[in-house]
Amino acid sequence: MNRLFQTLCVLCLAVAGLQAERPNILLVMTDDMGFSDLGCYGGEIETPTLDQLAADGLRFSQFYNTAKCHSSRVSLLTGLWCRQAGDEKLQRAVTIPEVLQPAGYTTLMSGKWHLAKEPTDFGFERYFGHLSGATNYFRGDNTFRLDGKHWEVPEEGFYTTTAKVDHALSFLDDAREKEKPWFLYLAFNAPHAPLQPLKEDYERYLKRYQVGWDVVHTERSEKMNRGKLFGKEIKVSPRPGHVPAWDSLTPEIQDWESRRMAALAALVHRIDREMARLVASLKENGELENTLILFVNDNGACPYDRISVGMDKQPYEKGSNWSDSTGWAWARNTPFRYYKQNQFEGGIASPAIVHWPAGLKTDAGSVSHSPAHLVDVMPTFLEVAKTEMPDEFPDRDLQPLAGQSLTPIFAGESPASRPPIHFLFSKDRALRDGDWKLVSFRQGPWQLYNIKEDRTELFNVADQHAGIVERLSKKWHEMAEDVLRAPKKERAPVLTEKQTVHPEWSNYSGKNGAQTSSRTRKK
Repeated sequence: MNRLFQTLCVLCLAVAGLQAERPNILLVMTDDMGFSDLGCYGGEIETPTLDQLAADGLRFSQFYNTAKCHSSRVSLLTGLWCRQAGDEKLQRAVTIPEVLQPAGYTTLMSGKWHLAKEPTDFGFERYFGHLSGATNYFRGDNTFRLDGKHWEVPEEGFYTTTAKVDHALSFLDDAREKEKPWFLYLAFNAPHAPLQPLKEDYERYLKRYQVGWDVVHTERSEKMNRGKLFGKEIKVSPRPGHVPAWDSLTPEIQDWESRRMAALAALVHRIDREMARLVASLKENGELENTLILFVNDNGACPYDRISVGMDKQPYEKGSNWSDSTGWAWARNTPFRYYKQNQFEGGIASPAIVHWPAGLKTDAGSVSHSPAHLVDVMPTFLEVAKTEMPDEFPDRDLQPLAGQSLTPIFAGESPASRPPIHFLFSKDRALRDGDWKLVSFRQGPWQLYNIKEDRTELFNVADQHAGIVERLSKKWHEMAEDVLRAPKKERAPVLTEKQTVHPEWSNYSGKNGAQTSSRTRKK
């Protein structure tokens, strides 16, 4: 009997020791943030909380997403390419919480879902947020849920960015009583349109963007190069032909565009202020040291200038619904080309910050230049949680993970190589294999870039390296068919005709040459 008691005590101590060693995990994803919007990535927007996490932790200069909202969430939560996982239905995957919960973690989520069913159907014990891909910041929508039940948005005093952190903090308070490690996924809908900031945040930035996007683009690129974000000085992408020079715009359009960017900057600023509350809670509860914080974004800045409503109102007033701007999307994705949905660096390069004092072995403020992707998050979390993928799962046809653990990078090592990174959204596609990147804009002709020498994709060398184009193109199609199981129409050969514009980009050339946006109107 005494021997049995001793054995049980040893087992209990072993489990307790494992729980103590394993970190809490805080995964944060923002929505439509530009690569250079954060201060620590070259931006002028005030983000002191995230900047400090970066200064004390690790940043990535080559961290990739999928260029689109829902597909990035699929890859983030499953470690698979979106189509490989079964798209938003996830029928060929398990999620991070579905693996961590049986391993002893409390699993929590607050924020935007944008996938099939509800988070509580995919391993989250607690959930607050909206199932929709976008929502009104002040009024919400009818998809808000709390723990699987409909949640009525208050008529007054509600703001989505703040409410998500309010509930996250409440969930953490409850989770701490269990004395188990926790996993919290916080998915902001900011700074996704509609551009509806809080009044005090908007007024803070109201005058800052009257200098225009050319100046902001230059200042951001200079700040990046001074800070050696890329390890060396790089050439930045020039303003594209579909974006006019700021000085060529009429005073009326300049005023509208400067207000639009002020609203967007205010949304980013509010994310940082809410993150400050969350970090303060971790400090107060003695959890910051052994909490792995990973901050990422779902795609590049959005250029889609859909109809803006209430342009004559303040963005925080009822009836205001402002859309995005192509000109500002170019500046926000400094130093890269193109935008959300495109597989050029401007669409897929994400700011990525890791903060984990107990686990990171890199020097404070380090930057990793190793390529990484959202599919790497699942294997990373499994390793630090000391658990493994299940061999099978009810009603799922599980596929092998596409990503690889980032823990060697956390240890200060540089991985010698990684498998090719596959990109596909609609007609846009790419493949990153080593230093080479093959990319097509809207199914246009393949372009080839040496990312090590030309990170901003300014020099297409496809004609000089036809053999590499052929090899990478073959690999892209093989993966699209055999691994992703992508529909045939998404695997169609590229065209020979070059595609240059998108129907939802801002059109600044109006009647008689006056600069207006054909996709904005007052209402």
